[in-house]
Amino acid sequence: MIALPTADGRIEDYRLTGTPLTPRAPTRPLTRTAFAAAHVVSDPLRERNPWDTRPAVDWDGTLAFRTSLWDQGLGLAEAMDTAQRGMGVDWPTALELIQRTMVAAKAHPMKPRVACGAGTDHVALADLTTADKIAAAYQTQAEAIESAGGQLILMASRAFPAIGAGPDVYRSVYRKLIDGAREPVILHWLGDMFDPALKGYWGSEDVAEASDFVLDLIGENPGKVDGIKISLLDQAHEEAFRARLPEGVRLYTGDDFNYADLIAGDGKHYSHALLGIFAAIAPAASQALDALAAGDLDTYHRLLKPTVPLSREIFRAPTRFYKAGI
Repeated sequence: MIALPTADGRIEDYRLTGTPLTPRAPTRPLTRTAFAAAHVVSDPLRERNPWDTRPAVDWDGTLAFRTSLWDQGLGLAEAMDTAQRGMGVDWPTALELIQRTMVAAKAHPMKPRVACGAGTDHVALADLTTADKIAAAYQTQAEAIESAGGQLILMASRAFPAIGAGPDVYRSVYRKLIDGAREPVILHWLGDMFDPALKGYWGSEDVAEASDFVLDLIGENPGKVDGIKISLLDQAHEEAFRARLPEGVRLYTGDDFNYADLIAGDGKHYSHALLGIFAAIAPAASQALDALAAGDLDTYHRLLKPTVPLSREIFRAPTRFYKAGI
């Protein structure tokens, strides 16, 4: 039982109902690739100055949580901006997190997929004034991630909109990063509802123009692009975009409002998943994907659709300010 506040200012006891799902491994190979963007566990007992020192991370708890996700057949999106960076985790801590996670992943019997966010946040925005400087910042993080054995997620960087970058600047930087990566990368398109500083990403505030640009970018070397994560909270746009992707390039939904239908698909195309909410609902997500792999769409929706209202609450506007920690 927990005590919860009511709309009229009272405190009321609330008892959970229903039967919790027991976490378990999938019973068959999944037909969707699913990355959970996992949180870190803070160590509340360690003395520190929270304003200008590195975070106090409970490493045992953090890695135990990741192991629990892997045990359920989920992949891991590590050190993503919506889970760590911008929330008080600096690049040195993010790199240590990536390195520790990759050691644990390599030792895990299920050999889980781990993709790690490479960005530019270790360099002050005021210093990222040219395409070459932005590319160099990305490359610093990308090289560290690849050295640890992680797959690259090229996270959206505030540096581009900050200098008013046009499509040619994006193309110059991303072409260098994509072509130079050791293995296919995951691109990352985060809408300005998640971060207002990313407004106009890909060089245009028109979503149709931006979509055309990034599809052309992918099409120039599709063998080096595993997929693209899109977090625009627009189901119709995602469905239209994924239908235009080159064969073999995945659409990883980051739509925390509509993921259940997008992952199920429209009968011809479907989305894979790279979602923060999957870290909060791992048993339901894993078992729903297991049912989907068995062709049991009714069980899939029975398990996953009830989680959507929780996700919509956590990510409701203003989306950049989370309403509950995950």
